[in-house]
Amino acid sequence: MLTASLFTLNGMAQKASQQEDKKAIKSMCGCYEVQFNFTETFSYPKDSASYKPSETKHEKALEWIELVEDTPNKVVMQHLLITGPGEDDIVKHWRQDWLYENTELYTFFKDNTWKYKKLSAKEVKGQWTQKVYQVDDSPRYEGTASWAHIDGKHYWMNTTDAPLPRREHTKRSDYNVLKRRNIHEITAFGWLHEQDNDKLVRDANGTDVLLAQEKGMDVYTKVADSKCKIAQDWWAKNKSLWLKVRTKWDKVFAADKDLALQEKVDKKSLFGKLFALKADASQQEVDAIIDSFVNK
Repeated sequence: MLTASLFTLNGMAQKASQQEDKKAIKSMCGCYEVQFNFTETFSYPKDSASYKPSETKHEKALEWIELVEDTPNKVVMQHLLITGPGEDDIVKHWRQDWLYENTELYTFFKDNTWKYKKLSAKEVKGQWTQKVYQVDDSPRYEGTASWAHIDGKHYWMNTTDAPLPRREHTKRSDYNVLKRRNIHEITAFGWLHEQDNDKLVRDANGTDVLLAQEKGMDVYTKVADSKCKIAQDWWAKNKSLWLKVRTKWDKVFAADKDLALQEKVDKKSLFGKLFALKADASQQEVDAIIDSFVNK
């Protein structure tokens, strides 16, 4: 009887912890004024005389984070960037999914390829996986870790590999993997996304050479939801299209095997083709576009 009681208490404690985690995750939704800050801190090039570090970046934006899905073990949030006063000024930005005790990962390798990885239930007990997707809902990076709630702080920290960030992928070709140490911390004013990143040169065997390091600090300051109404309206009109896109990607991921994507098809990017679709595009149209980019 004592063993059964302890089992029940442990289950209740785990359930309470899971709910506290979900509260922290969902608190990232809403309307935010965002400051994006990045700077290279150290570099280790073979030829230091010719090496050109990335410029320090300080940018501001208004962003709406939509709660797309909320189930006991999964939270889906879509970021929408507001760049101007009109509907054409809404940019479907990155998406983050949070899965409780998830055992399947697509880890970035290099050159638009991701490795499928299966974890044991023991390895992920009590943890949340953050899956980050690109603007076209193709994969970007994923990692699993526990949320920490201690000394009045609420944060999640993980290190994982990722493609070059959008701010660099058209400007830099001297490295091909960004090893990201991500910290999401909930604050009284909103939340922080802190990064300590390694810029790596990875060869076909997976051997890495460290080229440079950078610090990132994205500051999300909560403002009235009414300031992001234009993004909310845009999502209401376009969410059915992006549900079809997510549905197709879910089928691709369900294959449980390594994934490689074409950079361009017919000289066009995946996001360019998907963004050109009308809101009422069919599932067949969406499927055909994504299929054309997935290497079989």
